[in-house]
Amino acid sequence: MTRLPESIDAVERMLSGQNYVCGRALATVVFLSLKLGRPLFLEGEAGVGKTEIAKAIALALGRRLIRLQCYEGLDAASAVCDWNFAAQMIAIRTAEAGGGADRDALRSELFTEDYLIERPLLAAMRPQPGGAPVLLIDELDRTDEPFEAFLLEALSDFQVTIPELGTIKAPEPPIVILTSNRTREVHDALKRRCLYHWVDYPGFDQEIEIVHARAPEATERLSREVVAFVQKLRTEDLFKKPGVAETIDWAKCLLALDVIALSPEVIADTLGAILKYQDDIQKIAGSPAKKILDQVRADLAAV
Repeated sequence: MTRLPESIDAVERMLSGQNYVCGRALATVVFLSLKLGRPLFLEGEAGVGKTEIAKAIALALGRRLIRLQCYEGLDAASAVCDWNFAAQMIAIRTAEAGGGADRDALRSELFTEDYLIERPLLAAMRPQPGGAPVLLIDELDRTDEPFEAFLLEALSDFQVTIPELGTIKAPEPPIVILTSNRTREVHDALKRRCLYHWVDYPGFDQEIEIVHARAPEATERLSREVVAFVQKLRTEDLFKKPGVAETIDWAKCLLALDVIALSPEVIADTLGAILKYQDDIQKIAGSPAKKILDQVRADLAAV
């Protein structure tokens, strides 16, 4: 098991070792979260690297990553555990076929660990090889307020309650990271239990560094043109602005096509790698894309 980083600089080195490029402010809040054992709540636009940081931490520390993907209608049963009803029914039928089944004894046997199906929150409370796991509660804003209220117990005391088995408390608190794309506001009571950080779009130099880390085969010219073009797109009135994930995807697509520099034709053919809505593609395709490319080349030449 890898030891927790002992400084902010060590956090930056740890994440960099997993090809995750972050600024000083994010490295600081990650260090404090690990040092104090506090959940980390990350908000920001989709595709800016909120989920990836949990993966990077888990890999760097050699911990198991347990991911709870949130969705509308998610409830405690789906997040904590479920009972294996099929196996329970087989046990009941077997006992009945054998005759003389003691109902009280059978009832107590049916609701034991043998018939329990673990879901992410319960798994995160269990001891894991290599130390406490990294629990990623992803896109929390997709759930509703009742589920947030349920999370308060789990994140306050690092325990969950199963009516048939009682309260299960983590022997060592998991490393908890919650993410939100801010499609709705998360309740203050939950935020108060966490350290908070807004993950913004990176600056030009930082995004160049990210492309170098994730698509190292890209030439310096192509990397700079791709990043500059995407950053110009983010200033446009689009339904969904491209995130860092789209920048990386586009760079990899261009490499697969053996592109060494952007051109209007290449942009027209690959806009679907960075824009995910047809209205946005129609708005940018053609002369607007050429205009942005001309601006990008002029700006890069002036540097």
